[in-house]
Amino acid sequence: MQRPSTLLIVITLALAGHGARAQLTDAPIIRYEDTAHPQFGEAGMVSSQNALSSAVGAEILAQGGNAVDAAIAVGFSLAVTLPRAGNLGGGGFMLVHHGESGKDIAIDYRERAPVGASRDMYLDDDGNVDEDKLPFGHLAAGVPGSVSGLFRAHQEFGTLPWRQLVEPAIRQAHQGVIVSYDMATLLKARKDRLCGNEAACSYFYKEGGVPYEPGELFVQRDLAETLERIARFGPDGFYKGKTAALIAADMAAHGGLVDEESLAAYETVVREPLRGNYRGYEIMSMPPPSSGGVHLIQMLNILEHFPVRKLGAGSADNVHLLTESARLAYADRAVHLGDPEFHDVPVEWLTSKQYARQLADGIDLQQARDSRDVGAGTPPPAESPDTTHYSVIDSDGNIVAATTTLNFSFGAAVAVSGAGFLMNNEMDDFVAKPGVPNGYGLLGGEANAIAPLKRPLSSMTPTIVFDEGEAWFAIGSPGGSRIITTVLQAVVNVIDHEMNLAEAINAPRMHHQWMPDVLQLESGFSPDTIGILKRRGHDVKAASYSMGSVQAVGIRDGFFVGASDLRRPNAGSQGPTRVPDR
Repeated sequence: MQRPSTLLIVITLALAGHGARAQLTDAPIIRYEDTAHPQFGEAGMVSSQNALSSAVGAEILAQGGNAVDAAIAVGFSLAVTLPRAGNLGGGGFMLVHHGESGKDIAIDYRERAPVGASRDMYLDDDGNVDEDKLPFGHLAAGVPGSVSGLFRAHQEFGTLPWRQLVEPAIRQAHQGVIVSYDMATLLKARKDRLCGNEAACSYFYKEGGVPYEPGELFVQRDLAETLERIARFGPDGFYKGKTAALIAADMAAHGGLVDEESLAAYETVVREPLRGNYRGYEIMSMPPPSSGGVHLIQMLNILEHFPVRKLGAGSADNVHLLTESARLAYADRAVHLGDPEFHDVPVEWLTSKQYARQLADGIDLQQARDSRDVGAGTPPPAESPDTTHYSVIDSDGNIVAATTTLNFSFGAAVAVSGAGFLMNNEMDDFVAKPGVPNGYGLLGGEANAIAPLKRPLSSMTPTIVFDEGEAWFAIGSPGGSRIITTVLQAVVNVIDHEMNLAEAINAPRMHHQWMPDVLQLESGFSPDTIGILKRRGHDVKAASYSMGSVQAVGIRDGFFVGASDLRRPNAGSQGPTRVPDR
């Protein structure tokens, strides 16, 4: 862990750097001209989409746990406090930088296709995608990876006993959590879908399907018992024994494919993180089967050829450049990305500075390209998007970025009877039929076709940014196909536009994903900006809902900082209430 004096040098460099590293500045930790400020702490920081879960992570830090311990506890807590996205029945990715050893790992606990899955399983007799099979229902569920992944993180870097990390979630599920306005509103909106499944209706609504009201107590006893089995037996308490039998029985009774064989075959994979460099800062992100890291680095490489800072945050020139960069990256995503165990993904080429130079040369700063004229490059021979993200940093130099998901809000809208949790609908992230868009409007090809035990392509983009070898900040977001552009804009806002984390993640956002050829804009862009973009040929649409929910932590001037996106209610950043003895 750096001394505060060293940290002052590192962070002020980071705030000033553009292209070649800039001279030191004397910017104070609090600048009163800033429009938003992060939370500050002296012994670590946790940011998540639910303040109750952030408090759990902060308490684990206060008990002497490290950032990985806290991240594990937050992951289980979110399964209780944020049932639409936090989960046991889903999967995710986690990036870890271990301060003492300097080791970096990428933990892949993405869901897998069941053993019985087949390439054309969602096609009808005429060869078209059967909408009765996707994106909801038991057949849409893949094999969950979250429990396995969190346990693997504990094996790698955990310090506190496993049970101690699961117990806060057990307590929350058993004693109940207060229903927020956000939870009550979403459950009312999803009532017809969730109450189409008897188990889900019984777990998330009162007797007779009556919705909970804000301020009422929400108790999840079956979930508490499932968590207790996980606390006692580790992954075997989920992938084997009673929980596995409950999952398999529920699936078999409703035409699903997740059986005990598929559960027993699940394995988390530890991968080498993907690395890039943007204006002198190291960018570490998730490799395939996430497309997030590849295309985050690809787009940053493109942007490096342009004077982003001079264009101005939120300007028409800035939005145009981001859009054209995203158009090119998402075209490549549709063709080249998939599970690396089943498909040769040209990662080195896609993230190369040379390929970015070629792409940058084709961008017209005054005219939008037609996506129909933009295809994927040819390599040389050789996520209602309701994911959730959380970030944790501690006083020993450990930092974690973790993104987890059920895919759609409340996943497949089916709960495991007797076990108390929802299953994912992650099979929709495969290509059911090449050329047919999935639930996020994303196109894909053979690289992401369905196969037994294959991992579907993901947009999740947990990311850690380093300054001269030292971890600076961890960041990530939910948002389905918008995740990559959301994280991109936050990173650019910090590095190019000198925003603090809170400002960077609360600035208005854009999104473009090649197809459909539409530029989506959040509120906050001026009518003049929108008019200029339209005149340049962009098909501009107002975003139907806000983009993402970024959760970030970092270190600056010897203080830990955390920022939670204001786009989603109940998110929060919190540090430990007392400094743990080391």
